[in-house]
Amino acid sequence: MNQVVIYHNPRCSKSRQTLALLEKKGIQPEVVEYLKTPLDESQIRALLAKLDRSASEIVRRKEAEYKEAGLTADSSEQQLISAIASYPKLLERPIVVNGDKAEVGRPPEAVLNIL
Repeated sequence: MNQVVIYHNPRCSKSRQTLALLEKKGIQPEVVEYLKTPLDESQIRALLAKLDRSASEIVRRKEAEYKEAGLTADSSEQQLISAIASYPKLLERPIVVNGDKAEVGRPPEAVLNIL
């Protein structure tokens, strides 16, 4: 089995629930606290490819940083990726990666599809 990775925020209840679900399934994922070690633009693009989603689908619009970054509903994919790299809090969480697949843990059980 591939090394499972979780992009995790320990302050987020869904992130904690997803990590607990993985551990309950006997999976000890690599935990990446993305607020401490932010992803760069190329890592975000690779993550989007594994998710098969656009940046607009994984950006947290309700965060103050969304407005601070000057983002709007009309922001381009590149603008969103750059903003997520600059403001890691904008990345939806948690995201679990298994090989070439990834899933957002909202709800936490959604990640079971890629295990």
